[in-house]
Amino acid sequence: MSRSISILGLGYVGSVSAACFASLGHKVIGVDVSREKVEMLESGASPIVEAGMSELVAAGRSACHLHATTDAVAAVRDTDVTFVCVGTPSLRSGKLDLSHVERVMQEVGAALREKSGHHTVVLRSTVLPGTTASLVVPTLERASGRRAGVDFSVCYNPEFMREGSAVADFFQPPYTVLGARTAQELAPLRELYQPIPGTVFEVQIPVAEMVKYVSNLFHAVKVGFANEVGTLCQQMDVDTAAVTEIFASDTKLNISAAYLSPGFAFGGSCLPKDLRAITHRAKELDLHLPLLESIMPSNSEHITRAVDAVLHTGKKKIAMVGLSFKAGTDDLRESPQVQLIKRLLGEGCEVRVWDKDVSLGRLAGSNRRFIEEVIPHIGSLLLTHLEEVVRFGEVVVLGTRAADSQQLSTYLSPAQIVIDLVHLDPSRRPRSQAAYQGICW
Repeated sequence: MSRSISILGLGYVGSVSAACFASLGHKVIGVDVSREKVEMLESGASPIVEAGMSELVAAGRSACHLHATTDAVAAVRDTDVTFVCVGTPSLRSGKLDLSHVERVMQEVGAALREKSGHHTVVLRSTVLPGTTASLVVPTLERASGRRAGVDFSVCYNPEFMREGSAVADFFQPPYTVLGARTAQELAPLRELYQPIPGTVFEVQIPVAEMVKYVSNLFHAVKVGFANEVGTLCQQMDVDTAAVTEIFASDTKLNISAAYLSPGFAFGGSCLPKDLRAITHRAKELDLHLPLLESIMPSNSEHITRAVDAVLHTGKKKIAMVGLSFKAGTDDLRESPQVQLIKRLLGEGCEVRVWDKDVSLGRLAGSNRRFIEEVIPHIGSLLLTHLEEVVRFGEVVVLGTRAADSQQLSTYLSPAQIVIDLVHLDPSRRPRSQAAYQGICW
């Protein structure tokens, strides 16, 4: 079923979206303040240099599926779905410039004031979470004199198109993300994207707004990581290509979802030690590697967030469930849980600890030396019975996945506060009336 679509903004995202939707048989009107872009599209020429665009635009014009104008109000009035694809550049401070979005939404609102039928407004511009609710909806309602969710719908549909392969990415996206306040408002978008393969996520608008940023942040981290690793390899006379090939071949841990679920800080005998060794070697080589150098301070900040979350409760009796850096081990070396306990004791808290895998009598070597240096009196805090520890605490801190959720449910009371550091799956969380919170989720 074909739709009539107006697309406001004929930059990369808008031009590609217009040409691709037209190729799917929809009637598309592109809108831009640049008369030059409009005239190019109207003459059958692509306003951008992008693989596949010249052919798509020419075909769209030939089939009378693709048109362009500078009149935004008329375009919105004559269509039933409007995509807003205007730029959101940075101000000198780094803050987003949302003036183009606001101006266009005023024009869309003016057109909606003249329409009698229901209209769907879809923002594709990259904006921070909350922008649709705080800027887009109020601007549309003021300009139109109508109500969002009643007289018109507002959705958010982030794009994941790379310059140079934008057409291919449109037709073969990693996934499609559709954001709206209600599932019913997404009906036109489901229809438009029905021919596009891949998983479709229907989510609340702030999630859709944030996913775009998370994707770009991770892409930036990967580029920076690869470049710093390459720099290190070159300076240490190591074959960068061989290292990269081996590293990237691991799709179980390296190139995967592993370690990407928000939770607590890392610890143990490997990651902190190896980060220090590499960054120290980089300094010896007179290399400045800001990304790698920032990881240990970032990890320390996360422990501070956990300390702050506990102290914010105003409670002093703390039950710590989990002591080793990873469930199923007794390794306490650089355990963030140990660091957390030390910080809480320094703040005057009373702490009791349970870990089914940790027994001071069995600790030996560097593991024992570490705990004796950090918390030499840990023996007086470590108890053998989970129930005794949980019932002691006004705040129960879950620092391990090893505790039995049924037992925890039995021991917890409604007056207690549970702080989950490890981001337990909902099916594994204790079922209790106690208040439950995470530190970064």
